[in-house]
Amino acid sequence: VQLQASGGGLVQAGGSLRLSCIASGDIFRINDMGWYRQAPGKERELVATITSGGLRKYGDFVKGRFTISVDNAKDTVYLQMNSLRPEDTALYYCNVDVQVSPHDDQDYWGQGTEVTVSS
Repeated sequence: VQLQASGGGLVQAGGSLRLSCIASGDIFRINDMGWYRQAPGKERELVATITSGGLRKYGDFVKGRFTISVDNAKDTVYLQMNSLRPEDTALYYCNVDVQVSPHDDQDYWGQGTEVTVSS
């Protein structure tokens, strides 16, 4: 299974970005999908997750600015980020829990897409 993340870039404070992460490969079913981020010198933290049933969870810092969504037909998870702040600058990673067979699920990470927010 491969995860291909895209959509990062440089944006001014207050701007928006939309991240995408496409899962491909030997996938029986996708379970949970999510986004995490890691800023220089800091630990990786949860940004947003969504379960196969559509239950969403966000990091406390999101405060209504980000929205996670999925396109099940395309095995793709999105992160719409609005009202971006300089402190949102980080490398953003997608994470997918994949059911590779009826009795085996595995956790995969994308390569990361860089988000830089200038003040």
